[in-house]
Amino acid sequence: MENFNGARKSPNSTDYIVGIDEVGRGPIAGPVAVCSFICKPDFFDSIEIKVPLRDSKKLSSSQREKWFDYLSKCKKENTCNYAVSYVEASNIDKFGIAPSIRKALQVSLAKVAKNPKEVFVYLDGGLYAPEEYINQETIIKGDELHKVISCASIVAKVSRDRLMTKYAEEYPDYGFDRHAGYGTKAHYESIKKNGQTPIHRKSFIH
Repeated sequence: MENFNGARKSPNSTDYIVGIDEVGRGPIAGPVAVCSFICKPDFFDSIEIKVPLRDSKKLSSSQREKWFDYLSKCKKENTCNYAVSYVEASNIDKFGIAPSIRKALQVSLAKVAKNPKEVFVYLDGGLYAPEEYINQETIIKGDELHKVISCASIVAKVSRDRLMTKYAEEYPDYGFDRHAGYGTKAHYESIKKNGQTPIHRKSFIH
């Protein structure tokens, strides 16, 4: 990747770094969520929490909640910012999961990084930022290897899990608070017994 002057731009020469990760690609119910997390490169030099910072899937629920609360406090103190964007089940059925993730990524990134020249974007797995964000790097297992992506992973995971807990209150017969919409045996049994809800992805259910 090159900057506007034709030379590769170093992450250290940008004002901010951004981490991006998605949660909810595989469930049969609920939205997909994409988080864009932005901070200055030295944000991680003074972390005030003793919980390991890593891929959200490798943290316990209580560890994720502690990180989410800490990052929320930092956001209020203006030392970082983040945005989570969702695409609901009906649109996933209509447009497909990959286009839905791209759309959510564009929306969340635009909310935290309005000037592409000021940021270096790190993305997990097979994610890519819009081409105007010329300083970007996609990292396999980035949610484990890069702290700013780990933050995005945690915020996306906790935000989506909390939303699924709210859906559990609206649809109490499905256990969304337990399986977060993934296709567990109990989830399929509840669909067989009670039918599908408006938040089920019809194209994902076999």
